[in-house]
Amino acid sequence: MKEAEIRRLLAANLLCVFAVILTAVVPALFWDGFTVLGTHLAWLCVCSVCVSTVSIILHLVLKPNLSPKRSSFAHKISRFLKCCIYFFMSCIIFHAIIVLYGAPLIESVTETFLFAVLLSTFTTLQCLCMLGPNIQAWIRVFSKNGAMSIWESSLQITTMCSILGAWFGAFPIPLDWDRPWQVWPISCSLGATFGYVTGLIIAPLWIHWNRKQLTYKSR
Repeated sequence: MKEAEIRRLLAANLLCVFAVILTAVVPALFWDGFTVLGTHLAWLCVCSVCVSTVSIILHLVLKPNLSPKRSSFAHKISRFLKCCIYFFMSCIIFHAIIVLYGAPLIESVTETFLFAVLLSTFTTLQCLCMLGPNIQAWIRVFSKNGAMSIWESSLQITTMCSILGAWFGAFPIPLDWDRPWQVWPISCSLGATFGYVTGLIIAPLWIHWNRKQLTYKSR
């Protein structure tokens, strides 16, 4: 396993971490009263857009899973439209799952949907950038020993950390502490964000530590 590839992964992940940090700092310079907690819905939109933009740009620049076959312009358009549909479907599915786990059905529908968009950005969008609209590839990557590159191993780690972070973030909500960050969906979205950032940092370190045991084979 080449050290240069691991360094590329680390650099890309650190850029994504930096993008998340900027979403909490830069808007406050131009928007009076902007805070992650006080204007949480606005921050959810800013964070989703910023992380999406950085992820797409990094994918276009680094091209970690570049196909050797040249595709036509029509195929690229079709692929792009499929990715948009998959992302929208992911937001709907996450929204439904979140409601089934106890989120308000009607009272906070905007908050729940924006949280679903954020979670889709941390998970589904990364899969679309890396693997495209290929469900079979998604199943392969998230199966045991299914990763075929360090990028796919990083995708596994960041996706799982994001989902686990959102799940753990729900624990403080029912407690009677009366804290501002217990309002739905602040703790869950912050948990998902911390989980995503943690996964981005842990992934290259874990891959570097286990590089001698990781042997990727084409399937």
